[in-house]
Amino acid sequence: MLVRGWRHAWQQRSKLERIDLYSRMTISAMPWFFVLAWQVAPFKSDIHHEPLPLALGLILLIVSIVQCVLSNRNVRPSFEHYLGASVFPRRRRLPPLTLVLVSLGLLSVLAGVGGVSDAGLLLMLINTPMAFATTQTLLVPVRTFLLQSLAFAALSVGVLAAVGVRGGLLGGVALTAFFGCALILISVRPSAWSLSVMWQAEEARDLQARLAVAEERLRFGRDMHDVLGRNLAVIALKSELAAELAQRGRPEAVDQMVEVQRIARTSQQEVRDVVRGYREADLSTELAGARGVLSAAGIECEVRGATGGELPAPVQAALGWVVREAATNVLRHGDPRRCTIRLGASADEVVLQVENDGAAAPDGAADGPGGSGLAGLRERLRALEGSLDAGPAGNGLFRLTATIPLSGTRTRTPPRTKPGAEAEDTETAAGAASEEARVVPGPAAPTTLREERR
Repeated sequence: MLVRGWRHAWQQRSKLERIDLYSRMTISAMPWFFVLAWQVAPFKSDIHHEPLPLALGLILLIVSIVQCVLSNRNVRPSFEHYLGASVFPRRRRLPPLTLVLVSLGLLSVLAGVGGVSDAGLLLMLINTPMAFATTQTLLVPVRTFLLQSLAFAALSVGVLAAVGVRGGLLGGVALTAFFGCALILISVRPSAWSLSVMWQAEEARDLQARLAVAEERLRFGRDMHDVLGRNLAVIALKSELAAELAQRGRPEAVDQMVEVQRIARTSQQEVRDVVRGYREADLSTELAGARGVLSAAGIECEVRGATGGELPAPVQAALGWVVREAATNVLRHGDPRRCTIRLGASADEVVLQVENDGAAAPDGAADGPGGSGLAGLRERLRALEGSLDAGPAGNGLFRLTATIPLSGTRTRTPPRTKPGAEAEDTETAAGAASEEARVVPGPAAPTTLREERR
């Protein structure tokens, strides 16, 4: 059950989140690997099997384990510091640095009593700064880290020389101490740099998407301004003129108000047209958009069949929404590498099929409370007597199939985005018509009602 939960949590992560988690876990495991390889191994033959050397070696091993624990606790804040998300607290650097100096002191005492061979000394020395350097390399610039590595190598040479280490072994100490720090630098720093580049690219894509939405809103706002701006100005002027004529008892005031009502009705219809055009989805545009978005996300996308240009407008609009929702689900769920969109039409029906690999069933695939995307598509297709099926297709594939019969769709009105929108508009228009019937005397009322029915 626990393994299944871990697997589900892993599948819910995006590719970038998986890479980020894998990199952090790898960096966290590195100090433990070095302890096993370079701190535990000398106990077999390099540390003399005498009470004092064994006790010093055991204490040194315990200090190394504590270093690894502190290093693991500091990996996340170190990454956040490197990525610029937060600042690493300076007080958290002091305990790991203190343990490095304690380890170096214990190692020098072990070497001073002759309790370790030369090879074992170099192995344990190379492990001494590893846990501290794993996070330190993310907190300071590369040049500063290299200078600190040289300082640690010089300190190691001085301390071991003070306890009697001589000759070529001191040269090996200097090289080993610097090599250990350099190994951490070339192992950890490139991984962190790659992650920062990928996160910046992800943020850039999010920003691009938000800018696209903002641009579309501006376009819609400009369309609404162009539709309503002039008509509202004319309505205001004609209303003022009608008020002046009414004060003077002139019968032309009625004609002006009739004109105001006509302009208002025209404006209402123009607004409906703008909103309808804004909400409707074009099938060919959605197919091209889905292929471009999926390809940009690293998913191979293939579109087979016709583009749907010969299909009735209601069918194109409904299938356009299907393509849009299906592409969204492919991006959001699982880890797909390939997606195929097939569009086939016969004399009786049109079938759209979207199939991708490596994806779990989206929340809205089942009839449950998890999601509403596919439920909304089913409502759209139901208005055209169509159907929608979604579920696993075997071999790790997920398939979504939309079917719409073509009989009678050429004369059927496209479904509204909101099921009650048409009723609301009709009630509004009917209310305006009844108001006009009260205001306008004589033959004007029947004419307006005929316009309303039309």
